[in-house]
Amino acid sequence: FTFDYVYPPATQQKDVYDSCVMPLVNTFFEGYNATILAYGQTGSGKTYTMGTGSEHSSTAQDDDGIVPRFIRTLFRQLETKYPGQRSNYQVAVSFLELYNEDLVDLLAPSTANASISSNAAKKEIVIREDAQGQIRWHGVSEVPVDSPAHLFDYLQQGSNARTTASTDMNHSSSRSHAIFSVILKQTVSKEATDTDPVAEPLTPVDQVAPVDKTSTTTNTIVSKFHFVDLAGSERLKRTNAQGDRAKEGIAINSGLLALGNVISALGDDSKRRVAAHVPYRDSKLTRLLQDSLGGNSQTLMVACVSPAEANVNETLSTLKYANRARNIR
Repeated sequence: FTFDYVYPPATQQKDVYDSCVMPLVNTFFEGYNATILAYGQTGSGKTYTMGTGSEHSSTAQDDDGIVPRFIRTLFRQLETKYPGQRSNYQVAVSFLELYNEDLVDLLAPSTANASISSNAAKKEIVIREDAQGQIRWHGVSEVPVDSPAHLFDYLQQGSNARTTASTDMNHSSSRSHAIFSVILKQTVSKEATDTDPVAEPLTPVDQVAPVDKTSTTTNTIVSKFHFVDLAGSERLKRTNAQGDRAKEGIAINSGLLALGNVISALGDDSKRRVAAHVPYRDSKLTRLLQDSLGGNSQTLMVACVSPAEANVNETLSTLKYANRARNIR
């Protein structure tokens, strides 16, 4: 297998962030969309790597995952880029959960006090494609934030509302796919100078003198950073899931299968040449990630694997999955 980065089990979270995430953060400030996907079998450390499942503090910790480190980097770089100019940028956040093919807004006011199964927690969220071919999520809360502490509060709120349950392979297994998104709007002013020849009647020689005209144009740059914590692929005979847990596992595997089919279609050179059909509509998960996989987004897939010999089949499957994703161009 050929990958861009390989990390042994003893690698620190900071090393992972600095080497593979910071390049995406830098392009995010330039106006490019970015996505990080965490994929792997259940219990392999996806939520830990992303940093969306633990108690969050505004003070840095050694075991902080990708998202908490990104939050601190975001506001630190904004203050450096726009010193004392808070009006030049706006930051907003959204947090979605895909549970049993139902989209749940984890930042909606009703979600904090309602269970996922109740109608009060469900909000009508529609995925549409606009005239430019970009995917839009209608009905999703985009909450403005103005500080790292504020953003950490919403990350914690969404993480607490996310559906988790115990299986034989993981005490707190994620039972849904989660997408944590940060939206950055930057207002950039640019001075344009036009030099036009203007007649000067009072000059001793009848000549034309240039006069400078300076105008200021304002552009708004919008970029989005999606952090996707995919639920772990499961084998029911190993998790011993029954009832609702079994239904959740089937829905999780169905979404991951659809994602694998999309990745295979995008990474196959022969299909790319003939503009073959890409099955984005087979699942809400692939529809949500359409821009990230085949659009203008810079995307990183973090494949988490278990070092245990008992999990060798799932580890090999994960590596093959990630290898196909790397072939996407």
